Amino acid sequence: MKVLVATEKPFAAAAINGIREIVEKAGYELVLLEKYTDVAEFYAAVADVDALIVRSDKVTKEVIAHANNLKIVVRAGAGFDNLDLDACSERGIVAMNTPGQNSNAVAELALGMMVYMARNTFQKGTGSELKGKRLGIQAYGNVGRLVAKIAQGFGMEVAAFDPFVPTEAIEKDGVKPVLSLDELYSTCQYISLHIPANEQTKKSIGKALLGQMPKGGCLINTARKEVINEDELIEILSERTDLKYATDIAADKQEELNTLFGNRVFATPKKMGAETAEANINAGLAAASQIVDYLENGNERFRLNK
Repeated sequence: MKVLVATEKPFAAAAINGIREIVEKAGYELVLLEKYTDVAEFYAAVADVDALIVRSDKVTKEVIAHANNLKIVVRAGAGFDNLDLDACSERGIVAMNTPGQNSNAVAELALGMMVYMARNTFQKGTGSELKGKRLGIQAYGNVGRLVAKIAQGFGMEVAAFDPFVPTEAIEKDGVKPVLSLDELYSTCQYISLHIPANEQTKKSIGKALLGQMPKGGCLINTARKEVINEDELIEILSERTDLKYATDIAADKQEELNTLFGNRVFATPKKMGAETAEANINAGLAAASQIVDYLENGNERFRLNK
């Protein structure tokens, strides 16, 4: 069995060492394709491998077409919109992600961005504290739960909206479940987004919701840029000079946002939610372990496709 790690942006050395140990202990061969600049290199490398680990690299229908022996592909991370799940299913290839491995890194970043915006992006002037403010979490999954826990440590009151999570599970964490997005946005000074980008959520966050936020409201986005209606975001920020927006995924219109609204908006230079040494290692090791567990035992716990 041959396992390929194909990463335009490589894993940390410690992660690769750990992946190699897991793969070779199982009796498999590890192959690396790092810092490649042409997708043709990816096509060639994937031709004869049985398993594939990627980070944000796009596993397209074309990549799948070149993978003659591929049985499983694992995205080292939670998001998986870089995987063509239909193409994998057509070929009988199992597609997985590694949920939870990057969660703490993303959660800490979300709180860091709240502090940054509350303190006027560390510029002159009087800021505000997070203590005593109400935080609304949209989607109470792995990251959302950690955001809630850290925010409670800051002395924030936390509410959450997630129709897929039982209210008892939310209440167990000392978080108040709310029954609608309107209630979440209208009662929380801070909103932290953790929703995926799909047909139901794309451009779903716009003027109707943001316009309900209390005075001084701030939206924190460590999810996906596609969930924001950027035209409406510009419109509501123009109308409500008290609102702020911080994102880990620069908007398509980020330059316009920066010009119009200055330090009321912020975007990280490059998506960095999972960019910690710990998350990098955890996700890589989890991906390797899941591959071995599937090939040896048929474990499909984190399978994404049908």
